[in-house]
Amino acid sequence: MALSPTQNSPETCSAALADVPRQGGFPLSGGTANRGHVVRVGDTVVRPTAPFKAATHALLAHLEAVGFDGAPRVLAAGPVAERLTYIAGRAMVPPFPDDVLTDEALVSVADLLRRYHAAAASFDPAGYTWPRPVPARYRTGLVSHNDVYPANVVFRDGRAVALIDFDLAGPGSAVWDFAAAARLFVPLLDEADVADGRRGRALERFRLFLAASGLPRDARLSVVAALLDNHDWTYAIVTEAAAAGHAGFADHWRAIAPAAGRARRWCERNQRALRRIAAS
Repeated sequence: MALSPTQNSPETCSAALADVPRQGGFPLSGGTANRGHVVRVGDTVVRPTAPFKAATHALLAHLEAVGFDGAPRVLAAGPVAERLTYIAGRAMVPPFPDDVLTDEALVSVADLLRRYHAAAASFDPAGYTWPRPVPARYRTGLVSHNDVYPANVVFRDGRAVALIDFDLAGPGSAVWDFAAAARLFVPLLDEADVADGRRGRALERFRLFLAASGLPRDARLSVVAALLDNHDWTYAIVTEAAAAGHAGFADHWRAIAPAAGRARRWCERNQRALRRIAAS
């Protein structure tokens, strides 16, 4: 999904996207805020500079320093465009290949998040200005990705290998990232909106995902508690940007609004079952 208006930056984040150079590359699919403005050039990616670049780039530099290989590296950055390393694979954008819909692929998303959180745990977020904050009760000091959206996860051979688009990263928690990922990768949707082999398996896959998370019981229960808050936080970003005139978010919201409403109602109806799974 990527960026949107934030409490620190009330304008749409794509104001200068038209100035991002194409440099002979070809556009990469996926994304909303930066739709059509992220291009691959050889083994690099040119994209709009992160709006909170000091914080975002410090985080990415830390991940590189501690040996985490599941995030891009910043090669160069200017006021409009930045150049990152290209991570080979395919982001999870429609049409989804069968190998990213398996239980093994779901477990690999949990594995990737656990590795990212372990690498980010030693990063100090103090002294930086971060994007839109997550709700205070889900902030632990850990800089979470905060946008674990299918298009922001790169898969290779049916396994999640990298997170991309750290524009919304900021102080949060593992619980917050796992709630976002559960909503979208399990996925926790109304069955009418799941048209592949995951249909009818939401509770079974949620159990599998939480088991792979490595979270203790209390944190697993917090993931359930965070589902509706994460849903509302995420779609506030979308609707605010759409209302501000961002075409990418407006198109996205028109396409997904009915399903988003059904997903929220599904999570409300199934809170008791989800909590039983988390407690087990």
